Amino acid sequence: MQWFTTYLGYAAGALLAILPIVNPLGAVPLVIAVASHLPEQERLRQIRRACIYTFVLMSSFLVAGSLVMSFFGISIPGMRIAGGMIVAFLGFGMLFPGADAGRGKVPPADEIRHDIAFTPLAMPGLSGPGTFAVVMSLSSQASARQGWDRIADFLGVATGILLVAVISWSVLRAAEKFNRILGVTGMLALTRLMGFLMICIGVQFIINGLAVVLGDPAMWEGLAKALRTQQG
Repeated sequence: MQWFTTYLGYAAGALLAILPIVNPLGAVPLVIAVASHLPEQERLRQIRRACIYTFVLMSSFLVAGSLVMSFFGISIPGMRIAGGMIVAFLGFGMLFPGADAGRGKVPPADEIRHDIAFTPLAMPGLSGPGTFAVVMSLSSQASARQGWDRIADFLGVATGILLVAVISWSVLRAAEKFNRILGVTGMLALTRLMGFLMICIGVQFIINGLAVVLGDPAMWEGLAKALRTQQG
C-alpha cells in the first residue's frame, strides 16, 4: 500500500508539472483554424492521432532522457536548471505575449495539409522544447532514486503523461464548444494563468538544481582551493 501511495504521488506530481506546459486549451484556436475544413469524423481522427503522437514523444524522452544525459555528460542539477530556464522563459512568453505570440498561431493556408496530426497539432501545438525539458528533468529525478522508488517514479511519470494525453484529447475534441464558451478573453486569461504556473514550475526547477549544487561540499572545497591558488 505504501508503494502504491508513493506511485500515486509521483503520478500526480508529473501531471501537475506537465499539464500546464502542454496546455491543451492553448491549442484550441489552432485546432479550429487548421481542422475546420475537415469532416467531423476526420477531425476527431486527426485529434486522436495528435494526442497519441504527443504521448509517444513524451514517453520517448522519459525513457531516453537518462541515456541522453549520460551520453553528453549532463548532471541532474544541470538538467533541472536548464529545464527550469526553458520552462520559465516559455511561461513569460505566455504571461506577457507579444503581438504575434501564442502557440495557436495559424500557419499560412498553403501550408495546411490534410494530415495535421503530427504537425502542427502534436508539434508544436501540444509538445515542444518546454515539454521535453520537463519530461527529461522528471526522468533524471526518477533515475536518481533507488530500488522500488525508481520504478514507482518512472511508472508515475508515465501515468502522468498518459493522463495529459487523455485530457488533451478530451479538450481538443470539444474545441469548438470551448471556443464558444470562453471566447477570446477567456482563452487569453487561461493562457496567462498557465504561463504564471509555468514560471513557478521553472523557478522551482532552478531552485532544486541550485540547492543540490550549493549543497555539494566538493564545490566549496574546489572554490576554496581555487581562491588559495590565486592568492598564492
